[in-house]
Amino acid sequence: MLLDDASAEFHEFFERHYAELARLAHLLTGETDAADDLAADALVALWQRWDRLRQADHPLAYARGVVANLARGRIRSAVRERLRITLFWSRIPEKVEGPDMAAVLDVRSALARLPFRKRACVVLRHAFDLSEKDTAAALGISVGTVKSQTSKGMAELERILGARAVGDLVAGRRNR
Repeated sequence: MLLDDASAEFHEFFERHYAELARLAHLLTGETDAADDLAADALVALWQRWDRLRQADHPLAYARGVVANLARGRIRSAVRERLRITLFWSRIPEKVEGPDMAAVLDVRSALARLPFRKRACVVLRHAFDLSEKDTAAALGISVGTVKSQTSKGMAELERILGARAVGDLVAGRRNR
């Protein structure tokens, strides 16, 4: 294929998957502004390897993995920055007496409380309807790890949101 054909293929891939990748980034980080940046950064990385990726069986799985890795890096960076600020000001973090019920009911808030791998598995399995195999491929982990992390993540969401709320969310996803 000519370079123009590769460019056209990538442009089509971009148009078809950018919104989904941005949505994935948003659900993983909880940051609307960062989601667009992460999706764009992932697509730049894909473009740089497009000659090889366009021949792959599942370039979208690879793209999801890149987004997940970029999101993980952003979260780690934010945590390190918060720690540096806390140490700089030598303040003891304020204790929260109880959960904010409005925030507990918000699924995004509940997802933000999950560790990254559990959150990624739950989001890919339930928000994106990916199979265990596709989720494993996107995150570069085994199918068994996807199963256990999804199960544990759902259990934590049930604890945070309540079993009925989580059941309603999963049932609503199936009825779409």
